[in-house]
Amino acid sequence: MMFTKPAILLLFLFPALALAESGHPLSLWLAEGESNKVYLLGSVHLLREQDHPLPDAIDLAYQDAETIFMEIDMDDLDAIAMQAAVTRLGILKDGRTLRDLMGEELYAQAETAAAAIDIPLGLLLQSEPWLAAITVQQMALARIGFDPQYGVEMFFSSRAAADGKTILGFETFEEQLTFLDSLSIGAQRELLLQTLSESRDIERLMDDVIEAWRVGDTDYLETTILADFRQYPELHQKIVEERNRRWVERIDELLDDDDDYLVIVGALHLVGEEGVPELLADRGVEIRQLRQD
Repeated sequence: MMFTKPAILLLFLFPALALAESGHPLSLWLAEGESNKVYLLGSVHLLREQDHPLPDAIDLAYQDAETIFMEIDMDDLDAIAMQAAVTRLGILKDGRTLRDLMGEELYAQAETAAAAIDIPLGLLLQSEPWLAAITVQQMALARIGFDPQYGVEMFFSSRAAADGKTILGFETFEEQLTFLDSLSIGAQRELLLQTLSESRDIERLMDDVIEAWRVGDTDYLETTILADFRQYPELHQKIVEERNRRWVERIDELLDDDDDYLVIVGALHLVGEEGVPELLADRGVEIRQLRQD
């Protein structure tokens, strides 16, 4: 999952893509086992039509992989079950409202911030703060053309289905919602207020993020986007650190296989000392960031 400030190559066919002095880096890494390869692709979950086509090297990685791993199994989602999970975990049913959970002072701040970006916060009164934050973000992104159908996961899910490739997931949709629902009320309030604040300048922010993502600028992603998460320790621990460590265990197991894999997770999970590439390297895995000629 990538919130407000909201990882693949046929080296023997395209050696220039692996040369450090050629082209630019990508949000794309290659880990090598004894008899297979695991590509790590950093994803932006929502993109615009104008953000396509994706870099050629990413397509080559997809072609090389027999199996696609994502945060969730995208070809096994049930819309009715998903909506039921959202209702069960994110909708208030005990008479309380979003105003009650935020408290009068913070709700007033949220109302002011929502009005500044023309978001009808009153329509979200039955939502828990974490669900309200996600809804606000989706509304703000949709206004400027961002759509899940153009996102990296949906793009490759459609291709994999057409090509008969297997898609697997590290987590379920309900597990992802549970990560958010298990946040303390204080962390949920912070998430909503941060989302509302950053939505004021969402178009410029996303332009910068997409550019950094396309050219593999991990320094930018770490020092500006990931740094914001680190200011909220509970969010950072549950949404980034804990999930990264679980995924690394599974990815390490994939490196004992004979098949090649393309692993697609949110780009912020692949940067920094607690990112998946660094955690794999700490385990002695040979891994390197790949480049686009």
